[in-house]
Amino acid sequence: MHSVRSIHPTFTCQWGWLYTPGGKTAVAEIRGGPLAPEISGTVWFHDTVGGTWVSAYITGLPDYQPAQPGQSPIGPFGFHLHEYGNCEIGDPENPFLAAGGHWNPTGQPHGNHAGDFPVLFSNHGISILSFFTDRFQVDEIIGRAVIIHENPDDYRSQPSGNAGRRLACGIIAACP
Repeated sequence: MHSVRSIHPTFTCQWGWLYTPGGKTAVAEIRGGPLAPEISGTVWFHDTVGGTWVSAYITGLPDYQPAQPGQSPIGPFGFHLHEYGNCEIGDPENPFLAAGGHWNPTGQPHGNHAGDFPVLFSNHGISILSFFTDRFQVDEIIGRAVIIHENPDDYRSQPSGNAGRRLACGIIAACP
């Protein structure tokens, strides 16, 4: 594996203000790959009434670069749940392909996959995001991967939104 300079909060299963008694919690520690080794962070998942709260704290994101003729922008960053919990780098120019495609248990068209999350915006390299989804519960996503992509998701291109190369990956693990 590669080394990552970690400046995010301590890897933890503490949920704080979103805690629901009896709800299950899972966490993914995000690490940048060869295209963006400075990325690190944590994504938390917590069962709540009617669905799951997802919260992310990510650092080391590249600065936004507007699209140039014939090229996509760098950022905002596609943020997805992928099929397989495999963060092997593989090809350093196109890493993390072993994580498979977006997690899509109900066979929906892109933009409506359970694994389609809002984009991450970099504010001086930091992104903090929290949202609610009713598309899954924590038990359904244990062992899957969270991927941060180089480009924003367009939420319409099939099958995966034209979000570009995979910059960072983390595997979702259940909390005790």
